[in-house]
Amino acid sequence: MSSLWNKLFLVCALISALGLVQACAHRKAVVAPEPQAGSESEKVASQPAEKGTTTISPEPRISAAETPESAIRAGELPANVEEINKAGYLKDAFFDTDKADLRPDARDLLAADASWLKDHPTVKFLIEGHCDERNTEEYNLALGWRRANAVKAYLASLGVGADRISTISYGEEKPFATCHNESCWVQNRRAHFVVTAR
Repeated sequence: MSSLWNKLFLVCALISALGLVQACAHRKAVVAPEPQAGSESEKVASQPAEKGTTTISPEPRISAAETPESAIRAGELPANVEEINKAGYLKDAFFDTDKADLRPDARDLLAADASWLKDHPTVKFLIEGHCDERNTEEYNLALGWRRANAVKAYLASLGVGADRISTISYGEEKPFATCHNESCWVQNRRAHFVVTAR
């Protein structure tokens, strides 16, 4: 009698196992291959899966070429150049009296400017050369020109494309501070950045 029960239990277990196997056979997992641009697998991946299958998509992978860091950061910039200029991302370089040589503090500021500019490769800009009010107008225009071009050359040496940079000299024409002593003159001896294109 007990062997009959054992046989009956064994038959029931086999039937259950077969039912489970059959149910699993109808629901198979399909892993979609990672699509290559313009490839056949991209077309297949875009089609719906067969009825009764579950598609497991791989995690999206974004290469550095598709979304460079600069593109992400460029997206964070204000939409118009006036707002970028107001934000003051680029810092001015200051000069000693009658000099166009870059001081150590100016080099440090320009290194930070160069880093920002390399992170934003689409940004184009103008470097304005400025002077204090002393000396003749012609002298100051020439000095402002040398200052602007010294900054351009230094940025280019740090890897900023020279084709992105324009220069102009205003000499003493556009002072930042208007008093007539050293506290103002020191502010006017500068190379000033103006972003012209985003």
